[in-house]
Amino acid sequence: MPTSTWFRLNVAKRERVLEVAMREFGEHGYSTGSLNTIAREAGIAKGSLFQYFSDKLEFFAFVVDEASRRVREEMERRIERIDFDQSFDEWLFDVLCDWTEYMADHPLERGVTAATNFELDNGVRSVVRDTANQHYLQVIHPTLELWKAEGAIREDADLAVLATWLMTLLPFLALAPYYDGLDPIHDLRGRGPAEQRPVIRQLVAGFRPMFAPDKQK
Repeated sequence: MPTSTWFRLNVAKRERVLEVAMREFGEHGYSTGSLNTIAREAGIAKGSLFQYFSDKLEFFAFVVDEASRRVREEMERRIERIDFDQSFDEWLFDVLCDWTEYMADHPLERGVTAATNFELDNGVRSVVRDTANQHYLQVIHPTLELWKAEGAIREDADLAVLATWLMTLLPFLALAPYYDGLDPIHDLRGRGPAEQRPVIRQLVAGFRPMFAPDKQK
């Protein structure tokens, strides 16, 4: 957690530091992300960062938490606007399309997502992935339970397996269009959101037998 000194900064200054940190860590990752660069571009002394955070890892973890919170809250707003009066697979297709559109429009959050998933240091990755994962699961678990209670997911479906699939699929869709080597099958690299839609449709259809009630087969 940041120190009380951080929260005494005015909101605009905090936002500036966070924006610069998201860009730096998103482009260079934790290990090579430069605190000097962050301090310089944010217009503060490097030493000030250690008045706000105990060390670089705490700072990075805070950046990941804030970026993940922004993503989660915006996706929650978008999900509320999606028609619930349709089949689960159609609803899920709409959600995943919204997800890819959000990631296309928010390069800073996308960069932090990449830095979180690509981090090589096991100790660092375990800290930041745990933080990001909790934001994913705050949406995934209750949503799957709701759809199952509505009868839109088959009674014998394993929600833990479905959650695992979504936890794997969401970062893949967020990053594969923007980073080389992540998708050797569907060739998402360089595709915009509209071009990703057929692939999303294919992926949802492929996993549909895992959740579709017998009456919809």
